[in-house]
Amino acid sequence: MTNLLFRLNTSLYLRDPQTSALGQKIVESGIQLIDTLGFENFTFKKLAEEIQSTEASVYRYFENKHRLLLYLIDWYWTWIDYKLSFATNNINDPGQKLSICLKLLTEQKEVDEYTEALDPAALQRIVVSEFEKTYLTKQVDSDNKDGVFLPYKAVCKRIAGIVREVNPAFPYPNALVSTVILSMNHQLYYAEHLPSLTDIKYNPKEHYDKLFEFMKVLTFNTLNR
Repeated sequence: MTNLLFRLNTSLYLRDPQTSALGQKIVESGIQLIDTLGFENFTFKKLAEEIQSTEASVYRYFENKHRLLLYLIDWYWTWIDYKLSFATNNINDPGQKLSICLKLLTEQKEVDEYTEALDPAALQRIVVSEFEKTYLTKQVDSDNKDGVFLPYKAVCKRIAGIVREVNPAFPYPNALVSTVILSMNHQLYYAEHLPSLTDIKYNPKEHYDKLFEFMKVLTFNTLNR
């Protein structure tokens, strides 16, 4: 599925999909179907038909479709955390590091050496439209106890640390970062589906750049920079 295998929480799956061709196919096709159909209309039956296998074979890897969604979201945030670490390595200026983080988070995701078998643009769209469904649930406390949100927390923690470098006196670094990241998703979603709620006009060639500009203004103005 990828050249780089990320270690994801074992509670997400019954069998690690990264260890077999079928598991990789389940993940790859799962991304495409969820992106096309939406999570509500996505089923393991449809996934099995797409990969020309059986529902039972899909259930051998994932307990249910919510667990598969969590797996995809966790893979995305693990990948983003890796990219953030690489992009900010050896950058000394805190403001520059924060700008790099905002740029990486807001840009349209494209295939790189770690996502050759996946569709990162589709995965990004899933995060924009479905991410909040992973934790706005009755079982959120149990899932949190199992550590399934750790990759997203790692991204927030990394950027919050940079926020503290930019302005050590700012009292809400964690709240700012989690708010900004969710706002990025909301603004992209609004631009495409609810345009009256944003000033970012939907244009695949430009709206990611506009989103970056807005997030820089929002973040640095909040930090009095």
